[in-house]
Amino acid sequence: MSVGSRYQVRAIYVTKNPLYAKDLKARGLNQFRFYETPRFTQPTAFEKSEFENVGHVWNLGDRYYKLAHEHYGDSELWWIIAWYNNKPTEAHVKIGEVINIPTPLWKVRAAYRV
Repeated sequence: MSVGSRYQVRAIYVTKNPLYAKDLKARGLNQFRFYETPRFTQPTAFEKSEFENVGHVWNLGDRYYKLAHEHYGDSELWWIIAWYNNKPTEAHVKIGEVINIPTPLWKVRAAYRV
């Protein structure tokens, strides 16, 4: 199962709010478009039991995109590691903390729900 783009299933909103008038004018636009913020759900206990977790001790200089490239062969899948660990950004991970990289990728993607 392929998830596709993270943006594929999100609503798109448009704003012409006067608060943004200066910014709109500066950019030569008459409106801003933005995506709905997703609400992710975690995999169920059963789904997690089907995954293999590769533990990684967080070090200085680590980045989700680097780990995604190393383990999934695609740096754009960084968000899977962030989602799975409930750590939306690298700033949420402390040096020395162990994060889990779930595999195999096809099972992890099948558990992804918004």
